[in-house]
Amino acid sequence: MKTAILALALLLSLISFGVRGQGAATSASAQDYPNRPLRAVVPNVPGGGTDTISRIVAAGLSEALGKQVVVDNRAGAGGSLAGSIVVNATPDGYTVLMGTISTQSINPVLLNLPYDPVKDFAPISMMGTTPNVLVVNLSLPVASVSEFVAYAKANPGKISYGSTGVGGSPHLAMELLKAMTGINIVHVPYKGAGAMLPDLLSGQIQAANVALSGQLPHIRAGRLRALAVTSAKRSAKLPDVPTVIESGIPGYEVIIWYAMFMPAAVPKATVAKLNAKLVKVLNAPDMKARLAQNGIDAAPSTPGELAAFVKAEIAKWSKVVKLTGIKKTN
Repeated sequence: MKTAILALALLLSLISFGVRGQGAATSASAQDYPNRPLRAVVPNVPGGGTDTISRIVAAGLSEALGKQVVVDNRAGAGGSLAGSIVVNATPDGYTVLMGTISTQSINPVLLNLPYDPVKDFAPISMMGTTPNVLVVNLSLPVASVSEFVAYAKANPGKISYGSTGVGGSPHLAMELLKAMTGINIVHVPYKGAGAMLPDLLSGQIQAANVALSGQLPHIRAGRLRALAVTSAKRSAKLPDVPTVIESGIPGYEVIIWYAMFMPAAVPKATVAKLNAKLVKVLNAPDMKARLAQNGIDAAPSTPGELAAFVKAEIAKWSKVVKLTGIKKTN
C-alpha cells in the first residue's frame, strides 16, 4: 500500500513539474520573441500604396525589433492568396499579413474565401489610411469630376478605367461612382497598381480611382491629372484638389486602410508584444513624416479597435456591393 502511495505521489510530482516546465517554456518563448526574422506577406505586386506602406513600416519595425522584417509580395486571387498563406502559416508570430480594405473587408463580400477574415486572423494594429484619388491620363479632355461625368455620358463605353483587380477598392470605388452618376465606362483589371500604372501613364487606359499614396509622385510631377480625392475632407497632400463630394456627388466617400494581422492561434502575449512595438514605430515623428510624404496618415490602434473596425467595414461594403449590383464569385 505504501509503495502504491509513493508511486502515485511521484507520478503527481512529475506531472506538476511538467506543467510548470511547460508554462515556463511558454513564458520564455514569449519573452524571447522575436528571435529570428519575420515574414510580412503583402497581397500586391511591388509598387502602389500597399507595397509602399509595407516596406516603410517593415523597415521601421525591423529596427525596433532588432530582427529583419522581410517583405514578401504575393499577389493573386484578389489578395486572398496572401491571406491563405498567412492563415495556414505556423501560428508562432513570425508570419504577418499586411492586410488592406480589400483583403479584410471587401473580399468577404465579393469572394467565396477559403478562410474567415474575422475568425481566422488575430488583428495586430491599424498602420495607416489614405483616400483614393480619381486620376486621368493627360490626353483625356477633362479637368474636373463634372467634366469627367459629362464626357463619359457623351461617350458611353469609350473610357477605360484600370483597377488593382476585381473586387479591390479601386474597382469598387469606380463602380460606386458609376452607380451614383449613371455613367458607362469599361473596367480593365490588373494584378496590382504597379502593373496598371504603365498603361495609365501611356494612355492605354484613361482613368483610375486608386490610393493617393501610390499616385502622389506622378500627380506632383504632372504625369497624371487628379480630379478629386475620395475622402470627406480634402487631403493635406493635395490641398487644391477637391473631394468627390465637393464636386457634386454627395455621400461619396472611400478611405483606403492598411493593417497588420497574424494567424488567429498566435499567443496573446505575442500579439500584445508586436502591437506595442508597432504602435511605438507608427507614433515616431520620423515614421509619421515618411508616411505623410507618401500620402499616408499613420493610424496605430489596439487589436480590439482594429477587430471592431474590420467588422464595421465588412458591413459597409456589403451595402456598397448591393448598391452596385456586383455578384459574389468564387
